[in-house]
Amino acid sequence: MPAGFGPNPALPEPEHSLIPTLHVAPTEPWPKGAHPAPAAGLEVSEYASGLDHPRNVYVLPNGDVLVAETNRPASAKEKQSIRNMVQKHEQKVAGAGVPSANRITLLRGLKADGSAATRTVFLEGLNSPYGMVLVGQDLYVADADALLRFPYKTGETHIAAKGKEVLALPAGINHHWTKNVVASDDGKKLYVSVGSNSNIGDNGMEVELGRAAIWEYDIASAKGRVFASGLRNPNGLAINPQSHVLWTSVNERDEIGNELPPDYLTSVKEGGFYGWPYSYWGQHVDTRVKPQRPDLVAKAIVPDYGLGAHTASLGLAFYDASLMPQFRNGALVGQHGSWNRRPFAGYKVIFVPFADGKPSGPPQDVLAGFLSKDGHAYGRPVGVAVDRQGAILVADDVGNKVWRVTPAGKHSPERRTQ
Repeated sequence: MPAGFGPNPALPEPEHSLIPTLHVAPTEPWPKGAHPAPAAGLEVSEYASGLDHPRNVYVLPNGDVLVAETNRPASAKEKQSIRNMVQKHEQKVAGAGVPSANRITLLRGLKADGSAATRTVFLEGLNSPYGMVLVGQDLYVADADALLRFPYKTGETHIAAKGKEVLALPAGINHHWTKNVVASDDGKKLYVSVGSNSNIGDNGMEVELGRAAIWEYDIASAKGRVFASGLRNPNGLAINPQSHVLWTSVNERDEIGNELPPDYLTSVKEGGFYGWPYSYWGQHVDTRVKPQRPDLVAKAIVPDYGLGAHTASLGLAFYDASLMPQFRNGALVGQHGSWNRRPFAGYKVIFVPFADGKPSGPPQDVLAGFLSKDGHAYGRPVGVAVDRQGAILVADDVGNKVWRVTPAGKHSPERRTQ
């Protein structure tokens, strides 16, 4: 098992330094004709290009693909500090400093070269949208500050109606601004991820109210509540098709070493507390946090599976199609890539095999090659999804593309969606 991965990753002693590690991969456009490197037996095609910072993808029942073109809200407040100024500069270097398009684009069909046949603006005028889910004829979109509901008709390529806010979400500083959303199997409840407002409560715990958590929204009663907490940035959300349990991929804290702590993949228990900011990986206390909360640390749940330190594991989808049976029932994870460790980590899409509803083996690369030989980032994978034909879709927010992974020789348009 690679370091930092698996159900029982080895955890080194924390390292503390006055100057945090900064090791950013500068961005560089994909060379003409270049693409990420798929695993043996697979191929990758450019499903869409020329997008504006695409962060997440969602597949509608009719096969249409929605892409959230989005970035951090321009209105987000930020505490002025040397650390934040440096981090903001490094984000620009890494390709994350662009304005938000605040748009969802619809991609439809498949041409002979594997690209989408048509592209239309589906929703616009949003506020840093990220999560998307359809329940019946209602499309829910998670903006940076609210969960919105839009009327949807199968096959339409544009929604002009204004969204109705159904749940206000914690916003403000928005250290972690992305809000994801997924529906329960019965469509009665929605689960919304809300990341922390800091690394380890740096801005005070009063601004963390309702954050570092997954919220549950009950559609019938229109009421929301915190479902699970202590999750620093639970960006990826998915329902396991075997167990019907909610899972999340979580970005852990920074500045205690290259190998610590691992990001993780875990099932989510109702009322569960997962440690942030007081501890990591169960009861490993973070001594930087003051005051301490030993009562909460004692309750901290150990995650199910480590995903490597600082891999920025953002995307999550379970594979439930038949096109690539080697991935059946396991989890696909989009690892956006590190900016604060040496050497680089992440910058790939991995597969975690499952058995009986639990992770069951070492990770496998699905799509790599996002970094050049000299350490420049051609792309950074984020959201992942499985399309109606069983292909894997990957949003690349630095390359401004959506990639499509299939078995070798299988991206032909004969499986076209309409």
